[in-house]
Amino acid sequence: MKVNWKQKLTSRKFWAAVVGFVTPILIVFNVPNLTIEQVTAIITSGGALIAYIIGEGLVDANRGGTDE
Repeated sequence: MKVNWKQKLTSRKFWAAVVGFVTPILIVFNVPNLTIEQVTAIITSGGALIAYIIGEGLVDANRGGTDE
């Protein structure tokens, strides 16, 4: 069974699951709420950035070139 990482990393559901996994762990370790919010924001924005980069790469590959 091979994992399709391009598909996973561009999935909003995947990033929501990562946030849903990390947040309770931070709560269990009594991390301050502001820090939890910051970590959640970083994961969410990082996921959006990764999805954008991979998505643009796939579009460029289908066009046969890159935009620079």
